[in-house]
Amino acid sequence: MKHVKSLLLAAILFVSTSAFVQAQSKVAHINTQELIEAMPEMKSARAELEKLAKTYEADLQTMTTEIQTKAKQYDAEASTKTQEENGKRMQEIQEMEQSIRQYNSTAQQDLAKKESELIKPIREKALAAINKVASTLGFDYVLDKSTLIVAQGKDILAEVKKELQI
Repeated sequence: MKHVKSLLLAAILFVSTSAFVQAQSKVAHINTQELIEAMPEMKSARAELEKLAKTYEADLQTMTTEIQTKAKQYDAEASTKTQEENGKRMQEIQEMEQSIRQYNSTAQQDLAKKESELIKPIREKALAAINKVASTLGFDYVLDKSTLIVAQGKDILAEVKKELQI
């Protein structure tokens, strides 16, 4: 009877130990931002965004120069104009300044929207490659290294770069 209890206890310990070992998950980590920055698609997206930003910058510079020129002209002519005309001119300058602020705000929103549109497919491609590599290597979880305090799991950045051929 004592022998049967020992065997039963040993069997329970064996089953619980093997269940515990199976319950442990394999965890890896990757610096997603570093991966995305290394992708060729990201370089072309950055170039496109810089080109668009320069276009907006040039437009803003032209508008600013125009308002400065007009303000100087109105200042120089102020003594020869009536108070009513000077008031209208001041209002025109203020409206132009408001127009520049509005254009700048719209340009920033457009740039943010364009950046989102360009980066979304790049991010999706990176995540698909991470998923594929994680599955191939048998990892249950892949954490972003930038948010980790301690990273003792395997870093799969090299494998994912190889998958993406970068």
